[in-house]
Amino acid sequence: MSFSVLGTGMYVPPKVVTNDDLSQIIDTNDEWIMQRVGIHERHFSEQETAAEMGYRAALAALENSGVRAEELDLILAASVSGETISPSVSCEIQGRLGVSCMTMDINAACSAFDFMLETAAGFFARKKVKKVLVVGTERLSRLIDWTDRSTCVIFADGAGAVVLGEGNGYIDAVFDVKGGLDVINIPQPVGSSPYYQRGQERKPCIHMRGQDTFKFAVTAICRDSVQVLERNGFSFDDVAYIVPHQANKRIIDFASAKLKVPKEKFYVNIDRFGNTSSASIPIALDEMNRRGMLKKGDLLLLPAFGGGLASAACLLRW
Repeated sequence: MSFSVLGTGMYVPPKVVTNDDLSQIIDTNDEWIMQRVGIHERHFSEQETAAEMGYRAALAALENSGVRAEELDLILAASVSGETISPSVSCEIQGRLGVSCMTMDINAACSAFDFMLETAAGFFARKKVKKVLVVGTERLSRLIDWTDRSTCVIFADGAGAVVLGEGNGYIDAVFDVKGGLDVINIPQPVGSSPYYQRGQERKPCIHMRGQDTFKFAVTAICRDSVQVLERNGFSFDDVAYIVPHQANKRIIDFASAKLKVPKEKFYVNIDRFGNTSSASIPIALDEMNRRGMLKKGDLLLLPAFGGGLASAACLLRW
């Protein structure tokens, strides 16, 4: 017993910021951004917190699934951009839904959606739950260094959610974690302890070494995807869609070429939403679901990669 996806939902803030808009506040332009990351526009929050966006995505997923909030046995949420360390984002979403089930946050940055699916599968296998809400939600605009054009053009805000129920849709996943601060780093403020000697070393915002991140991501998406397919006796021909973390269009294009898999098999929406970290895969799934692209029995491959450094790839039967 694992689970099946019963419904999907997403929410993005109404504020749309194009590359031309960004060129008014930083030295950049549409051609430069499109060539390097493949993003034309993205959504930024003017009012909503990460928890509020996650709550709205959760409502959409619950409605799509036909499941009432009161039926939920577990809420899993992921965010690196919640406004409070405590209460957690999952607790805030639970409070807004008005339910009393167990909640848990998982911090695995851009790979967190896959980590949450694996966690949910364990609860289902132990028969501890029948209905689970999984939410990835990010307000990355509050973590961006707006003087750094190499990162501020990439990241965006939004939330995606799925409702899971008993079934056999979740097949397997692989994970790879290499802890370290050298490639992607989002420091917390150091606080004001009179005993702490190190002081503030870096701004509490996203620091990323672009070339190293690019190499890691291409390697991870290829290695993890091949590993999980081979371990379960599948090939890329068996996969209906590859739904990757939307980090950079060039990463997806390089992976497509390296794997010799047609670009058409990869679902890409980064041009409209930017990099929303833990929210990017569930946002993509919701778009595909509501467009009628996903048919019962379709095999989906969900590769993800990002801060940690952490990567994953999971196989899901729709």
